[in-house]
Amino acid sequence: MKGNEQILDTLNALLADELTAINQYMVHSEMCDDWGYERLHEAIEKRAIEEMGHAEKLIARILFLEGRPIVSKLNLIAIGAEVETQHKNDLAAEEGAVQAYNAGIRLAVEVGDNGTRELLESILTDEEEHVDWLEAQLDQIAQMGIQNYLVEQID
Repeated sequence: MKGNEQILDTLNALLADELTAINQYMVHSEMCDDWGYERLHEAIEKRAIEEMGHAEKLIARILFLEGRPIVSKLNLIAIGAEVETQHKNDLAAEEGAVQAYNAGIRLAVEVGDNGTRELLESILTDEEEHVDWLEAQLDQIAQMGIQNYLVEQID
């Protein structure tokens, strides 16, 4: 089924966002593992794996629409040197993703591509959950201080 070019461009832009997030989150996850913050390592790694699933779904949709997935494009990767900065960088990425998925949904509605709309809505829900988790982590840091927060991350 031949897809709308704007939709294909949007799907490829979202794919670049997901591929960038995977790389950023895997580095953050491994840094936390190296520092001994096992709970953070596992949580961030899980989020990276969820982003891999999003990328896989976007690739499948692009192929279904007879497009060409562009997997060689990454956006700027923002690696944090410490945990709080990592959370802030990841939150910025997730908030950007929420905005991008909402824009993609609006476009899909506009062009009448309900299959793409449904896919983007399902991914949007995951991205909103990621925002919620990161906001909660930053709230905990603000309320208990970074040292107490980090103690809780050791398994």
